[in-house]
Amino acid sequence: MSNGTITVDIVSDVACPWCFIGKRNFESAIEKWSGVPVKVTWHPYQLDPAMPSSGQTRDTYLVSKFGSIKATNAMTDRLSNAGKEVHINFDFGDEWLAVNTLQLHQLLHVAREEGFNETLKERFFSAYFEDSKKLNQPQVLYDILAEFGWISTKVDEIISDQALAFVVQEEISYYQKLGVSGVPFFILNNKYGMSGAQPTEAFLATFEKLSKEN
Repeated sequence: MSNGTITVDIVSDVACPWCFIGKRNFESAIEKWSGVPVKVTWHPYQLDPAMPSSGQTRDTYLVSKFGSIKATNAMTDRLSNAGKEVHINFDFGDEWLAVNTLQLHQLLHVAREEGFNETLKERFFSAYFEDSKKLNQPQVLYDILAEFGWISTKVDEIISDQALAFVVQEEISYYQKLGVSGVPFFILNNKYGMSGAQPTEAFLATFEKLSKEN
């Protein structure tokens, strides 16, 4: 803990449904926490860096990951039930498209510099998992970023910036070298790691523990 503040670095990917659930559980903990301040910083991760820029259809992507339609349906049912508990309405219908998230992380990187990446992360999660928006299509990104005051030329400049893409990939590599191999992953006070979509109570218990440490 630094100067009476708990720091939390959250490593996550837009294409990770458990990251969406974990975000909601973490936010619930923040709302319930009445102790020392908690400073949160979001960081990028890519579960599927080799994903083609054209994306993959629901069945192609999920069957490749889980082996069969039956296994895929069991996973999406479990996610849907978990999502409802935190007011997320997952939609893995025919329109859902898995996408490469590197450009989204580039947009989030600049949004972090401008102070609204947590809000944008929520917007991407909702668009991707609840609205089946195809986040590899420029017009979809233009419409979303317009809500934050960005014009289309700014979006184009960010997603085509190869130097920025390298910076994002280096940040991902940094956390991989720390041992992060799955997301969401929460690093508290550069000391404790919490993996997965932890329940709200687990975050609160860790906040309590850290607030008592010197």
